[in-house]
Amino acid sequence: MFFSLAEDRDPLSEWAVLGDLNIRLVRTYRGIRDEPEVVIDKLRWHADRHDKDHYYETRASDIDAESSDGEVAAWMVYLNRTGFNGLYRVNKKGGFNVPIGRYEKPNVCDEANLRAASRALQTVDVRLGDFETVFHSAEDGDLVYLDPPYVPLTNTANFTSYTQVGFGPADHVRLRDLAEGLRERGVQVMLSNHDTPEVRELYKSWDIKRVMVKRAINSKGAKRGAVAEVIIY
Repeated sequence: MFFSLAEDRDPLSEWAVLGDLNIRLVRTYRGIRDEPEVVIDKLRWHADRHDKDHYYETRASDIDAESSDGEVAAWMVYLNRTGFNGLYRVNKKGGFNVPIGRYEKPNVCDEANLRAASRALQTVDVRLGDFETVFHSAEDGDLVYLDPPYVPLTNTANFTSYTQVGFGPADHVRLRDLAEGLRERGVQVMLSNHDTPEVRELYKSWDIKRVMVKRAINSKGAKRGAVAEVIIY
């Protein structure tokens, strides 16, 4: 959403704030913003060596220790471009555990796109933290977009592991309460989630628009297709 808006409104990046609890994602944005040539050089290195062994060696590396933001960004982008369906998932210890994807010639190093992203991010405040701390400074007239780990569509579809902390029902209630507080302060708020009875009950006093979104994250190809989501505002 940020990059789409920034493409048409150059001043956007002068006041935009991006935040997440996933420290690797935050460091990726900071690395692309501050060290684009480091990211590009490292991605070229990954691209030259890419095969099954290199993927799993990179996945298992201790990227969090003594690595620059640029190196973390290259690690994240490489695994995102070559892992199964671009999925990011971790175990309870924070270990990235997505298997290698089936790509003949993955575009590991998109130099023009990385440099364009770096330019857009130059004056952006990229924050690490829970959503309650990231948006405490929002003021009357600001726009806040919240994209949480979605409420599962079924009892067995309980993936919430974008971080080792997880995101459960109580967190969705906290998020709703935060959104209500922002709205009362004059902040414009938009959220996205799955279209489920639980979500509609949480936001029953809000405007809700149903949209069908293509999804590719399923081990069985026949079950991939459009999924009902909601835009809440």
